[in-house]
Amino acid sequence: MEGVSVRKIKKICVFCGANSGKDVAFVNAAFHLGEVLGKRKIDLVYGGGKLGLMGCVSTAVAQHERQVLGIIPSAFTINNLVGETCGKEIKVATMQERLVMMMELSDAFIALPGGFGTLEELFQMISWAQLNIHNKPIGVLNINGFFNGLLSFVDHAVKQEFITPRARKILISATIADELVDKLQAFRFESDPALSKLKWSPSSSQKEKLDLTLRL
Repeated sequence: MEGVSVRKIKKICVFCGANSGKDVAFVNAAFHLGEVLGKRKIDLVYGGGKLGLMGCVSTAVAQHERQVLGIIPSAFTINNLVGETCGKEIKVATMQERLVMMMELSDAFIALPGGFGTLEELFQMISWAQLNIHNKPIGVLNINGFFNGLLSFVDHAVKQEFITPRARKILISATIADELVDKLQAFRFESDPALSKLKWSPSSSQKEKLDLTLRL
């Protein structure tokens, strides 16, 4: 990365499945990502619990003595539904509050293979970046081509002029964890001149949070 300015990333939020998936490569990649974060002295923010890939990546980060923060809706903690969080845990009331807190406490975002919840989190972060709510890098770790179809669809939406080429640059991808983290560190946000004029006011809650009621 010679000649490229590098942003300081101290905490990365990882979105991924509460299942392990069909391919053992997903589990191996989740553990490896956790190891990479640990070795780079990067802390983890994630959805809490110990199930599936979420448990794999959080365990690996903790084993390298980095901080792990699980942000989890209180409903998931009833009857120990998702297992014990590997590290500190913050309970929230709603899924939306969880995602807002993840955005506020993280410097970058990575999606591993997962289902609808993972995809919702990923695209919510992308749309918030497009709306200039945040300017943090977002990437997918494309293990064994898992995200090939999604990336092709996004490129198709660009060709059909529903996503601008500028907005397409928000979503980064790589097949290797170290390469993806390098790309996140090198990312330079390029806001849309029109959307950059949007003003997002703090809410009146005790802890000032962004008003994110506008969604794409």
